[in-house]
Amino acid sequence: CANDMKGNFDAMIFDLDGTLIDSIPDIADSMNRVLSRHGHPEHSYDKYKDRLGHGLKALTETCVPEHRRSSDHLDTVYQHMVADYSLNCVNKTSVYRGIRELLTRLTSLGIKTAVLSNKADTITRKIIGHMFKSSDFNFVLGASERFPRKPSPEAALHVAKQIGVPPRRIFYLGDTSIDMQTAKSANFFPAGASWGFRPKKELIDSGAKFIARKPKDCLMFF
Repeated sequence: CANDMKGNFDAMIFDLDGTLIDSIPDIADSMNRVLSRHGHPEHSYDKYKDRLGHGLKALTETCVPEHRRSSDHLDTVYQHMVADYSLNCVNKTSVYRGIRELLTRLTSLGIKTAVLSNKADTITRKIIGHMFKSSDFNFVLGASERFPRKPSPEAALHVAKQIGVPPRRIFYLGDTSIDMQTAKSANFFPAGASWGFRPKKELIDSGAKFIARKPKDCLMFF
């Protein structure tokens, strides 16, 4: 399959959390600090793996105990979470092994690269700016009021337009069903990152046409 499709792609778009970076420790630490401040129980790092992907607002809703989920309280906890995480988003977060080498190779091949995340745009840009070289990505987009969050294809298609590559020529790598749905809706090639937060089965069931065991596996398409 990969050999047949080699040379079919001019760009690679990456999800952020669970694809480029392991951000669980910082997200969990921030959320747990905020939950504790409000008298709510904390959660283990493992519990956060299943709860990420929809953005911090959705994460807050799943972490606050059900009987305390009034809209006012959720909004307060969410605002505190954004404030805490904005300050602490690069304390323990790390780039997955092999990602930097993949980006260097893609750049040398003249392949356009971009990031599309459901994490707030300001935080997404802060993390990318702190952990990657400015030359690693042609375009970076996080969540804002401008577009609905993934799996809506609107932001994905905006990224495609910004980097000047037709959707069918874009290879999309993510680690959740949300990412696979996004890629399919935008007419990108959906590829799953097996090192991320969700099991391989979820990626296949949601439409992944390729599962990468290591970042360099993606190079067989370019």
